[in-house]
Amino acid sequence: TWQISNSAAPHVTAQALEAGYRHIDTATAYHNESGIGKALASSTLARESIFVTTKLPPDHAGRERRTLQESLSKLGVDYVDLWLVHLPPNGRAAPRVWEQLVKARQDGLAKAIGVSNYSLGQIDELAEATGATPEVNQIRWGPSIYDPAVVSGLQQRGVVLEGYSPFKVSNLSDPTLVSIASEHDATTAQVIVAWHVAHGFVVIPKSARVERIVANAAGATIELTAEEVAAIDGLSRVAGAGSSRRFGRLPR
Repeated sequence: TWQISNSAAPHVTAQALEAGYRHIDTATAYHNESGIGKALASSTLARESIFVTTKLPPDHAGRERRTLQESLSKLGVDYVDLWLVHLPPNGRAAPRVWEQLVKARQDGLAKAIGVSNYSLGQIDELAEATGATPEVNQIRWGPSIYDPAVVSGLQQRGVVLEGYSPFKVSNLSDPTLVSIASEHDATTAQVIVAWHVAHGFVVIPKSARVERIVANAAGATIELTAEEVAAIDGLSRVAGAGSSRRFGRLPR
């Protein structure tokens, strides 16, 4: 729901739920939690069937619990399914901030906790300092910035890779994507969604347009061949960059 206004959020979220979406990703910094809360309140779906994610702004260090309570109030829920640190505070891992997310999980206010835009080294720092490894790292992700070292590093640590801005980082006119899309009678955006699913990455494509919301979901049903997945992997401009790659100073 990045860049979806609070006034538009009720309609867009309701349309996504009607289309079959069950994971709603927001953040304190998106300023649309109350709009999403209106859609959740009007939905006939059971709360446990919807996976709600929100994020702690890095400049809210020291007021983590209050920020989460405000998010819960705006969303109209008793807990979030996933709470993330949106960016490393001041570019640092910030174990003291992470300790507050661990406490929120222990108290049942967040079912799962993780980070966003963290490097592998920063994840290790949190784990070593607190004994609790983030369950998710939400990072800017797509075929053009696919990095096997990052994938392997997160897998080794038991951290789920969740990718955002999959279309924004991609060239939707790339000949390889166009060719594969034609084989599946699909769009290149749908192929990118299918590529994430084939790898086991969590993908959160954003759109405020109903037709694209529906089309993006259809991408998850496309089954790519191993050869097609490998060809898309080959579009990477950063493969081999290694686990030292950082994920700071990003717009989300």
